[in-house]
Amino acid sequence: MKIPFNKQNQSGFTLVELLVVVVIIAILSTIGFSVGIGALEKAKRVTAQAAATNVANAVEQFYSEYNLLPAPSSGAPDTDNGASPYITDSGAGVQLLEVLSGYEDEQNERKLRFLGVKEADKGNRGGIVYNDAGDAVVGLFDPWGQSYYIVLDYDYDGRLEFTPSAAYDYDAKLNNKRVAVYSLGTDLPSDAKRKDLVKTW
Repeated sequence: MKIPFNKQNQSGFTLVELLVVVVIIAILSTIGFSVGIGALEKAKRVTAQAAATNVANAVEQFYSEYNLLPAPSSGAPDTDNGASPYITDSGAGVQLLEVLSGYEDEQNERKLRFLGVKEADKGNRGGIVYNDAGDAVVGLFDPWGQSYYIVLDYDYDGRLEFTPSAAYDYDAKLNNKRVAVYSLGTDLPSDAKRKDLVKTW
C-alpha cells in the first residue's frame, strides 16, 4: 500500500524569512562590534590615565623625599621644560624614568623605586619596557604604542605653561602644579584631537 504524499504538511522557511533573519543577525553583530570597540577604547583610556597619574605621583614622591624635582643626567634646565617636554621613549625622558625607577644613584642616592607602572606586554603597547637584562629602562608607552610627555616646574614657581600638541589649539596654564604628564590618546599623533588627550590635570 502506498502512503499518499501530502504537500501541505511540508514545513520550512521561505526565502524572505531567511533574508529577514540574516539582516537581523547582521544588525545585531554590527551593534555588538561597535559596543566592543567602544569598551576597548575606554579600557585603553583608563590604562593610560593610570600610568600618567603614576608618573606624576612618582615625581611628587621624589620631591617629598629629596626636596627637588628629578632631572635627566644632563641636569635640570633653568626654567620649566614645557617647550620641550620629556618624551618617554628616548633620551632625557628615559633618563628621567630611570631616576624615578631607582636605576640612577646621583639624584636618587637611596635608589628608591618611586615609579610603579606595569610592565608592557610584547610589542611595547601600554606600559614600561626594560632592557633584556632588566636593569635599565627602554621607554614608557601608552596603550596606543605612543610615548607620554612630562613637564616639570624647574623654576619652582608653582606654575606650568605649555602646549600639549600642535595638532590642536590648546595652551595649558596650570597653577600649583610641579608636574604634568599627558598622552595624546591616539595611534597617530598627527591625528590628535583635544578630546583624546589623557592628562593629569
